[in-house]
Amino acid sequence: MSDRILKSLSAAAVVVSLALGGCVVTPVGPDAYVGTAVTLEPPPLRTEVIGVAPGPGYIWTGGYWGWAGARYQWTTGHWLRARPGYYWTRSHWVRGAGGWRRAQGHWQRR
Repeated sequence: MSDRILKSLSAAAVVVSLALGGCVVTPVGPDAYVGTAVTLEPPPLRTEVIGVAPGPGYIWTGGYWGWAGARYQWTTGHWLRARPGYYWTRSHWVRGAGGWRRAQGHWQRR
């Protein structure tokens, strides 16, 4: 490749890195449940051993029970980098018409 193309690719990589630097990626798993209400009440939250944060500015999300089609499945909490001006609302179940629905964990503006 020519130097001009390599410089353009390098500049593009820097722009993409800067643009994605503030992104938070949340894994998809049982927390992605969006089906009909679950009639079985969720179990009590588990007690988790929270280790040391990976660095300053991290918050613990807390684990939750997700619905895995026919049963509840525990997903362990994890560390997320804090977002200035926001607080974390952990995933939780809400009882409503027809049963229980899970509200996904999310960032909420202060």
